[in-house]
Amino acid sequence: MAASYGHRGFPSVRFVVPSIEAFRGRSSDTTPRTANNHVWMAQRYVAPGWFTRNVVNRVVTALSRLGLSVWGSRVLEVRGRKTGEPRRTPVNLLTLEGGRYLVAARGQTQWVRNLRVAGEGELILGRRRERFVGVELADAEKEPILRAYVKRWTWEVGQFFGGVDTGSPGAELRRIAPDHPSFRVEMPPGQ
Repeated sequence: MAASYGHRGFPSVRFVVPSIEAFRGRSSDTTPRTANNHVWMAQRYVAPGWFTRNVVNRVVTALSRLGLSVWGSRVLEVRGRKTGEPRRTPVNLLTLEGGRYLVAARGQTQWVRNLRVAGEGELILGRRRERFVGVELADAEKEPILRAYVKRWTWEVGQFFGGVDTGSPGAELRRIAPDHPSFRVEMPPGQ
């Protein structure tokens, strides 16, 4: 970080960050890098644009709250990891071979981080609230889940999978698996 004086003599701050190319085309090398005594790993996250955030997500959330699922959509409610307040976001619930899964097409999203800390959440469709435990899948387990997810929602999330489609070989799906956290939705103990 370097300080300089900019417009009207006010200090301006310039941040030096790694190029975006360092985060694109992520190789299989996930070795943590160190900087200033901190260990960090490049984690993929594709932030939604204004239209998605302010129009699409709100429409899908409103329809789900009314009980109308758009191709398997639900509203995910998870306790925030910092505030403890409930956080809601629309998600696609994938059903595959008797299991149910949540996949983060955009990468290390806030709901992923919150679910990792909370360990549980609720899926909402209309008046029905379903409490669940989220069990994060290892990268080796994700191949069939990612293939089914891309097949079902290619039109919506295909651009987030780096050119991988349903016809891609298993090696390509395994390559992108670390970029897409996935959770198995299970009933909480005692229910």
